[in-house]
Amino acid sequence: MRLNIALLLTSNVVLATSFIINPLGTTIAPKTSQSRGILAAPFSTHLSVLTSDTSTQEVASSSSTRSPLGIPGTADLNWESLGFEFRPTKSNLRITYKDGEWGEFELCEDPTINIHMGATALHYGQACFEGLKAFTHPDGTVHVFRPKENAYRLSTSCTRVVMPVLPEETFLHAVNEVVRDNIEYVPPYGSGGALYLRPLLFGSGPRIGLQPADEYTFILMVMPVGDYYKGGLASPVDGLLITDFDRAAPRGVGNVKVAGNYAADMLPNMVSKSKGFPIGLYLDAKTQSMVEEFSTSNFVGIDSKNNKYVTPKSPSVLPSITNKSLMTIASDEGMVVEEREVQLDELESFDEVLACGTAVVVTPVGSITLLGDVEDPDDVEASDVKKFVFGDSSEIGPVTRNLYDRVRAIQYGEEEDRYGW
Repeated sequence: MRLNIALLLTSNVVLATSFIINPLGTTIAPKTSQSRGILAAPFSTHLSVLTSDTSTQEVASSSSTRSPLGIPGTADLNWESLGFEFRPTKSNLRITYKDGEWGEFELCEDPTINIHMGATALHYGQACFEGLKAFTHPDGTVHVFRPKENAYRLSTSCTRVVMPVLPEETFLHAVNEVVRDNIEYVPPYGSGGALYLRPLLFGSGPRIGLQPADEYTFILMVMPVGDYYKGGLASPVDGLLITDFDRAAPRGVGNVKVAGNYAADMLPNMVSKSKGFPIGLYLDAKTQSMVEEFSTSNFVGIDSKNNKYVTPKSPSVLPSITNKSLMTIASDEGMVVEEREVQLDELESFDEVLACGTAVVVTPVGSITLLGDVEDPDDVEASDVKKFVFGDSSEIGPVTRNLYDRVRAIQYGEEEDRYGW
């Protein structure tokens, strides 16, 4: 039986998620301009657990509650033109790992941090992060999309770079607390926006020799966002095949979400954009013959003739939670879902290509250009230039549109969530 846990706030606004609700806790009084209080974890809470037959069970109780938090979408922002960028909000949440255990939750208003100059994150790249979103539904409730998947993926990143794993329960409590505290910054239903959550975990303890830190800091920041690429699903973007840089080595850290992966992409990403391509596509580092992934998102090819949804399987590709969701929907739609090696020449067989991930959700790609040694992308006469065009490159493909509409409808509560996401 799937549980949907909801909490009725004292302001008569329901904050809900599909995994756990923001608990009621003790009143938090302001302490300083930087920190507004400590939240003990685990919580002593009063929860109403709503099952599919709307029955209610008492889970735990607390002696006091916090004051009303407000209503989603009431912050003073232009919700229709958010874009995907950092914006200050009410608070961020922090937890410190020290002496072998995780400490208490702390809600902070200060967006800056003090860090030791010998921190392993600065010297040895001991840092990883996640990305997930909270959406306002038509009834005013707020739901976070598949946070357990993010908790798991964060744990795999931590294990790979020898950092302590944040327990799933702690991760979910942290997500609830920070969304509840920033409820006014969750974009209202109908705006097309979402509250983006960026969990960050890094080595904050000092080490000069190469070894794990003795202290770690977990920060959960939030910000309201719109589309990652300007225009979102409005029109396909043109991609560039990156051949002079590699994103990740076959047995490296490409399959986990560590900070260094994105540092390696900054130069080719900027070069691609300077040539007029907002997105870059990487090949495998070993043979340069197989498609791997876009700069910040997974690759999906649609072969409509054979009713196939094709996405690369590689130890260097980061598993995308959005891609995983789209594969489930595609399979339910009757498509043949193939997660396998994708040869470069196969690009010619796709009539739709899309980039997918938490930030972009789905971005249609109209074409991918292989420049070779040519510097000018307009030099179409050069023999080294090859352009893969997918269907009508100026229009969104029907499969892309349908998959996008389905996942967005679930995220915004417009379609029944049969998957328990």
